[in-house]
Amino acid sequence: MRQIVIEGKKTEVVDGTTYLELAKEYQKNYPHEIVLALENGKMRELFREVKDESIVEFLTTGHLDGYKTYKRSTILLLMKAIFDIGGTEVVSGIKLHFSVSKGYYCTSKYQMPDEAFLEKVQARMEELVRLALPIQKRTIPVDEAIEKFHRHGMKDKAKLFWFRRSSTVNIYELDGFEDYYYGYMVPNTSYLRYFQLLPYDEGFVLEFPPAKTPETFEAFKPEYKLFMTLKNSTKWSEVLEVATVGALNEQIADGKIGDIILAQEAIMEKELGNIAMRIASKHNKKMIMIAGPSSSGKTTFSHRLSIQLLAHGLRPHTIGVDNYFVEREDTPKDEDGNYNFECLGAIDVELFNEHMSALLRGEEVSMPTFNFLTGKKEFKGNTLRLGAEDVLVIEGIHCLNDALSYALPKESKFKIYLSALTQLNIDEHNRIATTDGRMIRRMVRDARTRGASARKTISMWPSVRRGEDENIFPYQGDADVMFNSALIYELAVLKQYAEPLLFGIRQGEPEYLEAKRLLKFLNYFQGIDSNLIPNNSILREFIGGSYFNV
Repeated sequence: MRQIVIEGKKTEVVDGTTYLELAKEYQKNYPHEIVLALENGKMRELFREVKDESIVEFLTTGHLDGYKTYKRSTILLLMKAIFDIGGTEVVSGIKLHFSVSKGYYCTSKYQMPDEAFLEKVQARMEELVRLALPIQKRTIPVDEAIEKFHRHGMKDKAKLFWFRRSSTVNIYELDGFEDYYYGYMVPNTSYLRYFQLLPYDEGFVLEFPPAKTPETFEAFKPEYKLFMTLKNSTKWSEVLEVATVGALNEQIADGKIGDIILAQEAIMEKELGNIAMRIASKHNKKMIMIAGPSSSGKTTFSHRLSIQLLAHGLRPHTIGVDNYFVEREDTPKDEDGNYNFECLGAIDVELFNEHMSALLRGEEVSMPTFNFLTGKKEFKGNTLRLGAEDVLVIEGIHCLNDALSYALPKESKFKIYLSALTQLNIDEHNRIATTDGRMIRRMVRDARTRGASARKTISMWPSVRRGEDENIFPYQGDADVMFNSALIYELAVLKQYAEPLLFGIRQGEPEYLEAKRLLKFLNYFQGIDSNLIPNNSILREFIGGSYFNV
């Protein structure tokens, strides 16, 4: 018998008991399906045997890690179904790209999947779910994995493993079909009941239920502007031949990464120039409103766009909406009693509109500077008056929300949505979450500029994400332009700054699991010397050494 603690109570289980058996017994106590176990704070798949003297908790599909496990397992189910219908050649041509609505956009190298093909795949997936087939993990030598996936036509995986530091690889098998995935899986296919395949653009979307209600579906919402921004970024990654981590590592190893860095910076500068030209062609656009989620590089973007506006004959003046914070004692508080600096109520909206309207009328305005130490606005003689060629470059999280600039004529505003939308994949079937890239950016920047620990950044991240969901993402579709600030090569640079910070998080601390996951993720990358990064790069906002005051 083995002694364990589960749900805070001591109990005994028979030797050889698995977490799957325990999960079935305790499932009635959870609103969503159990898909993972925590054993003394470490994540475990349900097929594992329970260890003696373990403290056991369960994670469901309603938990972030459980939800990711569900989606990851469903991708394996999709690939198995495509393999059963089309064989090795067809499945080797399938590539998973980026998020669309609540799902993932996928394409085929060989043919555009039509509705008839998708109906066959969906029917096979549903059949596999009914069969409750086991998803099995096994460990093989790296050399064997390289040979196996090269033979299966999954060359991005073979390239990824070439640079692997470990001598072994964990692969998953589903009824004879083998694949590699970054992260854990559910124990069998019966768990994967909720999904749908939808034709979209040049491929299809594997759609999931929302995380908050993982047993129901919402209407498919593709957000065309965002989709096209991601699709264009993905196209450039393929043109530069660095669509996956393995390909990036190969460019680094071959000494070609300098050209890749300069090429992508040039692409970004060209896009900035196109935006500036578009603004300059519209003579009534006096307010350039820039918004985006945390760590998108808004400050550097504003400076670089201002330079391009100068080159197009305009005189830009940058304004940070943060200088219009209400006095600290008037700042709203969240449900935990902490100041909520991310809600619109934290901004002196009346004063902002009063000042911006006066500037549009050609009046001189005394501009505020917010003192974050005293929590008060200060007026230090900084005045501004707009002439015929002057424009305001206004940056803040609420800039796309017309409630911030309610008094300003709509025709005077040009709205830009900025985000770091990761275009790099780990391999054909493993994508990199945009939120991971932004969190690593923020971790590095906060440690450098604020002395904040990685533990603090990770602990605050859920609150940051909630603020983005409330104040930024609902308005992104209102933007006139979307700009992707993610750099194909950036994680290979950030790696050397982030790893020491993450190693500082100790086992037993609440953020340890996330730190361990991020360290494993960064281990895929070969490092890049930060001296290769141009001084005006958006990446400099995070690692330091920027030409701009950021």
